[in-house]
Parts: sequence; C-alpha cells; structure tokens
Amino acid sequence: MLDLSNLNKIKIDLNEGTVWVQAGATLGQLYYAIAKKSNVHGFPGGVCFSIGTGGIISGGGIGTLMRKFGLAADNVVDVRGGGGASFGVILAWKLKLVRVPDKVTVFTVYKRLEGNQNLLKKWENIAHQLPDKLLIRVIIQNDGTDNEKYVEIIFQALRTNESLEVLLEKSIPTQKNYFKATSDFVKTPIPESGWEMVKRLFLEEERPQMILEPLGGILDKISESEIPFPHRKGNLYNIQYLVNWGDNSESISSQKITWMRKLYKKMEPYVAKSPRSAYLNYRDLDFGTNSEDYSYSKAKIWGEKYFKGNFERLAKVKSEVDPKNFFRNEQSIPPYHTDS
Repeated sequence: MLDLSNLNKIKIDLNEGTVWVQAGATLGQLYYAIAKKSNVHGFPGGVCFSIGTGGIISGGGIGTLMRKFGLAADNVVDVRGGGGASFGVILAWKLKLVRVPDKVTVFTVYKRLEGNQNLLKKWENIAHQLPDKLLIRVIIQNDGTDNEKYVEIIFQALRTNESLEVLLEKSIPTQKNYFKATSDFVKTPIPESGWEMVKRLFLEEERPQMILEPLGGILDKISESEIPFPHRKGNLYNIQYLVNWGDNSESISSQKITWMRKLYKKMEPYVAKSPRSAYLNYRDLDFGTNSEDYSYSKAKIWGEKYFKGNFERLAKVKSEVDPKNFFRNEQSIPPYHTDS
C-alpha cells in the first residue's frame, strides 16, 4: 500500500481546457482549484469529495455530470506513471475540463415508498432517457420513529450549497461508522414485487440505503470496449447498496453483513445477468479474492462482473507489463493464462 496523499499538486490551463492533477489530490481539492479559477468549468467526478482522484478515475468515476460528459475516466487525456492498481502506480492525470453553466438548478424531493411506487416506476422508465443535462438520482432509506418507521424515496439533483471551503475539509469524524456495501446494474425496470421485497427487508434493518443513479445520455454512445468500464448502453441505472452501523462488535457486524448478503441475493432476479455486473469502485470481496496462486480462471469470476468482456484484454495487458504479478491485491487482475 502506498500513501500518495502528499502528491496533491494541481495545475489548471483554462486556455487548453485541461488540468494536471497528482493522484493523491482529493476530488474536493480538484473541484476547489477549478472553482477558484472559473465559474463555468468543471470536471465530471463523483459526489464524495473526500476521496482521492487517483482511485475514482482508475475505477471509472460515476458522478452527477456523467450523462452529459461521461465518466471521470472518459475525460482522461494523459497520465504519468503506470496503469491503475493492477499494472503500476499512476502519479498524475491530465484531465479534460468541461463547460458548465454558472447557475444550475438543484432539488431534493422526499416521498414515502408506500403509495408512491408509481413515481419510482416512472423514474425507472424515463430517468435514463431525460435530456443529458439532467441527472436525477434516487435514494431509498428508512425514516420515521420506532413507533412509525417507514421507507422513503428521495429524488435528488444534487450539488452542495455550502461554501467552497467545505471541499477542503479534512477533519476526522468523532464517531466511527462502519458499513458493508455492494452494487448492481439494472437493465429492465424492477416490478412491484421487487420493491415490496425491498420495503420488507428495509423495515427489518436500522440504517439501510440504496442509491440509484441513472445512466443513458452520452454513456449510451461510448463503446463498452473504449475503456475498461463496460456498463454502457442497455443499462438503465446502477445501484449502490449500503448498510451502516456504529457498534463494531462481532455480533452486530455479523448481523449487518448477513442482512446485506440477504438483500443482495434476493435482488438477483431483478438485475443484470450473465454476468451479474458490478461497479469496480464499490468493490465487494464477497465476489471472491485472489489466493496465493492468483489464477486467471478464479479472478474471472469477479473480473467479468466489473469489466465484462474487457477482463480478458486487461489480463493480457497484465501479462505484457507485469508478468511476475508484482502489483497485486485481493481482487487485482492476474496475468492471462489459457490453461488456468
């Protein structure tokens, strides 16, 4: 593991419309630097501004501007260093800046799931077909009191309304928060029976969450094989599943993880199949992990979830640039072997 946090220099060229950002800079630092230079430029990264640019770009980079401009990784112009995670260490990225309005419309609308499944159904059918300037994501979570707990759906077009300085926030939280997460992609709208199942399971748990982010727009026009991220045309939206807890005792942690695995299993009939796909940046070790042999056939089980048909191509690149598998982790890409 390498600590790149001090590699955080950012150099913006508005005339060229690009920025060089070192891999240890956070998204917040990048957004802040751009905002200080221009109110009509941006970069299509994610909404969690405390994460590192190197990490999110290496995995694709889903964000609120993706329907208009593509993923973070779709806007890479050049790199310094090696390939991400499995192939080497990227030290800096040259990124394309995008033009944005100086004023944007944001909103958050809260509804109960009970009685409003028709709104969720409409969102499923049209969110990926809306004009590419509009991204409406949905958050599903619990609300209410112990006497009247209910599942709510939040329709959100998001941007922070706080000061720019919040993007540079580095304070350590006083309360620890633990979580289990995983992901899916959805190709056909989920029927009412599926949402009834979600509601039932959510009411069993204290702090569950599903975040649905629509695809479509320019993502439909970029080939699955353009970059390793393959989840393009034919996908309506992606799902991030989360469950949080504060007490990390073995009994509580086991209970929460078991609940998440139950939800993931019950969602299987409603999500993408052959393979059931997942987003690399929401990495889930439940899909499997490398053992000492780092076999291609075993890695293919989770590798095709993340990369689909691109996994074999990536393994062949690995064979060329790192045949001895020096750069490795639990779910890294091993060298390609036809007999393994």
